[in-house]
Amino acid sequence: MSRYDPRGRTNRALLVGVSEYDYTLAETPDGVPGQLPSVRHNRNRLKSVLRRSGVFGEGEVVVSASPSHDVFDDALHRAAQEAEGLLLFYFAGHGIVSSSGADLFLQMRNARVLAGKHDVFPNAAWFLHVLAELAGSNAQRVVVILDCCYAGNAAGIWQSFEGPGREKILLLMSVQSNRLVDGGDGSGATPFTAELVRLLDEHHDDAELGLFDLYAQLKDRMLRTGHPTTFGDVQEPQAAWEPGEDVLLRAEPKTAVHVSVPEPQSLPPLPPLSERVRTVLRTRLKRTVAWLRRHLRAVAVLLLALLVTALGGYGIATLAAGHGACSPPLELRVMTDPDLESTVRAAAADYLTSGANTTGAGCRRTGITVYGAGAADAVTALRERTDAWQQPGEDDDPQRDVGPQPDVWIPAARADVGRVTTGQEGRVYAHLSGGEEPFAYSPIVLAVPEGLAGGTAADRSGRTLAEMVDDLKKADPKADVRRSDPEYTDAALLATMGLYGGSADARAGEQRLVRSGPPSPTSADLLCTLPDVEAVDNSTAALVPEFLMKSGVGCDGATRVARTADYPGDVPGLEPTFVHVSWQDADRDKDARRDAVDRFRSWLTGKEGLAVFGRAGFRSASGSHPPLESKLGAGVRLDPGKLLESAGRTEMDTALEKYRSANGPGRVLFLLDSSGSMAGRWDGPSGGPGILKQSLGGLGPQDEYGVWAVYGSGHTVLLPFDRHRNGEAERVLADRNKTRVRDAEADPHAALLAALDDMAGRGKDDDHPQLIVYLTDDEDDNRLKGENLTQVLDKAHQAGVPVAMVSLTSGGCDRGRPDALVSETSGGRCLDAGDDLGAGLHDEVARTGTGES
Repeated sequence: MSRYDPRGRTNRALLVGVSEYDYTLAETPDGVPGQLPSVRHNRNRLKSVLRRSGVFGEGEVVVSASPSHDVFDDALHRAAQEAEGLLLFYFAGHGIVSSSGADLFLQMRNARVLAGKHDVFPNAAWFLHVLAELAGSNAQRVVVILDCCYAGNAAGIWQSFEGPGREKILLLMSVQSNRLVDGGDGSGATPFTAELVRLLDEHHDDAELGLFDLYAQLKDRMLRTGHPTTFGDVQEPQAAWEPGEDVLLRAEPKTAVHVSVPEPQSLPPLPPLSERVRTVLRTRLKRTVAWLRRHLRAVAVLLLALLVTALGGYGIATLAAGHGACSPPLELRVMTDPDLESTVRAAAADYLTSGANTTGAGCRRTGITVYGAGAADAVTALRERTDAWQQPGEDDDPQRDVGPQPDVWIPAARADVGRVTTGQEGRVYAHLSGGEEPFAYSPIVLAVPEGLAGGTAADRSGRTLAEMVDDLKKADPKADVRRSDPEYTDAALLATMGLYGGSADARAGEQRLVRSGPPSPTSADLLCTLPDVEAVDNSTAALVPEFLMKSGVGCDGATRVARTADYPGDVPGLEPTFVHVSWQDADRDKDARRDAVDRFRSWLTGKEGLAVFGRAGFRSASGSHPPLESKLGAGVRLDPGKLLESAGRTEMDTALEKYRSANGPGRVLFLLDSSGSMAGRWDGPSGGPGILKQSLGGLGPQDEYGVWAVYGSGHTVLLPFDRHRNGEAERVLADRNKTRVRDAEADPHAALLAALDDMAGRGKDDDHPQLIVYLTDDEDDNRLKGENLTQVLDKAHQAGVPVAMVSLTSGGCDRGRPDALVSETSGGRCLDAGDDLGAGLHDEVARTGTGES
């Protein structure tokens, strides 16, 4: 990780705190919700602690108290132009978002809200404009700290910001997106800023504090204290910046060296100086001050060295430790699977203050930094990129992409160790030891809403995951199943192995899942997103580690639907494993570091460490996997029967390759019924071409697709099968010389057979998702009966290509109708006039394509 040190440069901190507003709802309908007296405390306390931080010099911390919009603009522009090193921008006040949530506005003193059809927020700073000003600043790094309602929405704006300078901006936000926070009662600072100031001002053995560690500690504290948002979930700080970036925010030790200097003796007054002499003295004074600023750190080191000599070495320990005679503890870096991060972090926090980590003199032996790294990225970096991890390049920098070089790796599956060691290639600079035996266990479960749960205990344990999912969908066709990102966590990859069920066709496994946008990164994130829409929460089962049904979900609240755990018999469970990572040529503190790793391993895998995992909901790693703590989460079975343990190294790699292929660029073939009967359902957004056009947004530039016009005994190619820009396809659909109704009937039997043959031939060499869409008014479905229907169903079963039947008439998808039979047999979806055809087809195409979801 690269930590930017701004000392010695011209830095600026602009603290904008809007505590007083000219227009409030108590006085006018277009006012803001109310005054924010707590923000006054925010400004004052943050200003005080930043002045003592050792990063900002005299006059470099600027406070803007309740500015109007114009005053804010001027202050922001001035700070952006003056800063050469670090520019820290802090805002506390009212925040408001557009109706879509895509735009965030920071409301200044004279802000108002105009009701109406469009989002109008006079005298509020559009965050996109704020980002543009900051990105264009002279500063080398920009830290943005937002303490306001909807602060988390800033992450999406930063992510989509395309202007130059985005990479130097680091965002710290007080709350999740689309959440309102408590503004305080005026007796003290707001909860987020109070914790922020406390951490910046706390006494630590190591005086330096970077944004990376500050965020981790801040998030941990906020989750522990449990400040609620207005949605009833816990306020959780968020962060967004380029991987591997960090910025020093606290630099100077709290303990100062005081040198007693005798008062000067009284001297006779000097004679008046000439203007020329005054000018020379002023110039020399400025040069001296500039030299001192540049060399102050070197001077301080020299003074400390002299003190060490004078005090026989005792003084340096006292000065550097921060308390007593303790020297700075050795710091261990612990990398873990994102699903395990919160539990490992809690265990590390307990270890830091434990007797095992404390000397007889009461000093801390070891410090620990825990960070989560995407499981696939961690395996790849340790297997193939250890040379770049130790010596990063511009194009290959695991320290930026994954995290700092770890001393300890705790993967969620012990097979990960074999995936690394048996596949290491080229120059290997990291060596793994340990990891043979896991120290805890958690099965992967299908967490089913209680309203959908059914069957006997035997039905709920031991069967294949594919059977469980298929039966769930048969019991309730509207039921969905979701899984987090298999690239990011081992839990999701293990669940994927069960979904594929050993089949070579990963597409069939992926079709068992609902796909609406990118997958949640972690299992906890997945469980937290489901309650956002009650209907989704009620009808969606989630593939997650069992322990999360007890702990790890900070968003648990009254709106959450209770879930029951089903235990698939073919999905391996999580097996957290402790691995020591030693780096080549890192010999300076080799023995001390190994001793620190061994101490942490003994504690973590012993009684005290396992107690933390027990409280989190984990089971024993051995035997029949009894719970480490007697109290289990709701919906969890004490003895679910025989559980599958270890995953195979090869099986994990194979499943990941299949997933990547199955979720790569897709192929869609559209069949547009262009027979004469479609004349009354042709024009406008609800006509055949209009509905097809709406679905194109689900396709991206890497997807391949084509359009056939179906009429007569065959079809005509309107758009050849290839990659297309959507504008090109739209022009073809709008061209009435090409896309028009024909004076002929259609033959769905012949068209579907030809389409299935065509698509089956295109998918022989990969698992890229495929889809056939047949859009029709069903006027000619009399040709899709008897032997003709049987031929189509047989071909659909063999081809393995889902067919979405889209009927423009009511009842087209009724049970037993040809459309319903074709879509069901092929694994596709049937839509008719009783559905929102435009939105429904768009979503179905987006499941296959890589465009908008």
